[in-house]
Amino acid sequence: MALYCGELDTELTDYAGSLRPRYRTAILSNSADGARREEQARYSFADLFDIIIYSHEVGLVKPDPRIYALLCAELSVSPDEVVFLDDVPQNVEAACQFGLHGLLHQSTPESIAAINSLITA
Repeated sequence: MALYCGELDTELTDYAGSLRPRYRTAILSNSADGARREEQARYSFADLFDIIIYSHEVGLVKPDPRIYALLCAELSVSPDEVVFLDDVPQNVEAACQFGLHGLLHQSTPESIAAINSLITA
């Protein structure tokens, strides 16, 4: 399970935590059974994010638009109120088509700057 969980980007995670409580934050993950348990044990994500949606628990995977609809419903926001960050171009494209503000994650400093520019606009 260590390989599955990968290495935590602490700078990005700390940044996401700094957005609360002014903004609601979420994790939307294409995942496998055990992800919630393992990631909670390693990273305490439930303490850091308002909503965590694991694909294997809801039976939907990115880039299916229904998972973006579920995310919006869980956050109680409209798609145009969501900044979506992902490192898979197809997921970002699908999120944008759904109406989210999709950003392709390539580096943490670039992603933080892009999110800041969207939320302060």
